[in-house]
Amino acid sequence: MTRYDFSPLFRSTVGFDRMMQLLDAAAGWDAAAVTDPPYNIEKTDENAYQITLAVAGFSEDDIRIELRENTLTITGAPKEEGAPREFLHHGIDRGRFERSFQLADYVMVVGATLDNGMLRIDLRREIPEELKPRRIDIAVGAPKAITGKAKKIVDSVRKIA
Repeated sequence: MTRYDFSPLFRSTVGFDRMMQLLDAAAGWDAAAVTDPPYNIEKTDENAYQITLAVAGFSEDDIRIELRENTLTITGAPKEEGAPREFLHHGIDRGRFERSFQLADYVMVVGATLDNGMLRIDLRREIPEELKPRRIDIAVGAPKAITGKAKKIVDSVRKIA
């Protein structure tokens, strides 16, 4: 497998550390290593997503969902059942699992539900108002007189110049 070195990018970028960490992690990711539990990622609206995991046999007490620094981690740890059992065929895996998802900035977890062995985690992207695009109106005609606080700022800039 080819390994890429992203360290030169760290020397010339500021504020992109998380992106570089994601690239570095993706370069070392092995698709065959992570198989359970199976999951879907669905876009349900322009700014809404849903992650669905098949967690048959797990109860809500067996599953922990944690969000830390844009990383959503789902951990399953079934409780021990009484006496050991003898299986003739053991095809249903109820072992521990941990699944992590990297969330983009401003993506928040809205809620989670467990129904019929399907764990659904609802996510929503909520961009702050100050970062949303806004339309700037263009005034027609002569400029309006500057008054109040804006006039004091303009006057002080003229004195400096």
